Amino acid sequence: MDILRMLDTLNELAVEKPRSFGPICWGLNKEEVAMQIAKVRASLPTELKSAVQTVREKDRMLENAREDATQILEEARREAARLVADAQKEAERIREEARIQQERMVSENEVLRLAKAQAEEMVATAERDARELRREADAYAYNLLGKVENVLTQAINSVQRGKGELQKPVPTEPVSSSKDSRR
Repeated sequence: MDILRMLDTLNELAVEKPRSFGPICWGLNKEEVAMQIAKVRASLPTELKSAVQTVREKDRMLENAREDATQILEEARREAARLVADAQKEAERIREEARIQQERMVSENEVLRLAKAQAEEMVATAERDARELRREADAYAYNLLGKVENVLTQAINSVQRGKGELQKPVPTEPVSSSKDSRR
């Protein structure tokens, strides 16, 4: 008996011909239904069972990859924010030092001109340093995102391999006449 016939028989026993009165069913032959279900399960090819397990494993791996990607991305964001905050603090500290130094030199004209030039140079250096720190933070985040992309690419490749395995034709076994005569 092939799987479709077994499913039809099960449907007939459980759905089409149950004894019922309104919404209440009785007289359903539970052993017969259980036996039909067992036959259906036994008739399923091992490739189908393997495919189901492959899909479950793929789903698990994909979920792990998503969690890893989320965690890496959050770490990158925190690290980038920390680097930017540090750069801003350093730039502010340097600006404050430049301002204090400039105020000390206000009394003398030549010294004042020199102080302004040095202060501007320090501000420019601080801004350059801040930009450099920002570039480094961006590069760090970019590298982490590349790693996330690699993890996700591996997961997608695994899914595609699983799908390829599922698309391979399943060899059919000839149905023996002795099984049909038992019906």
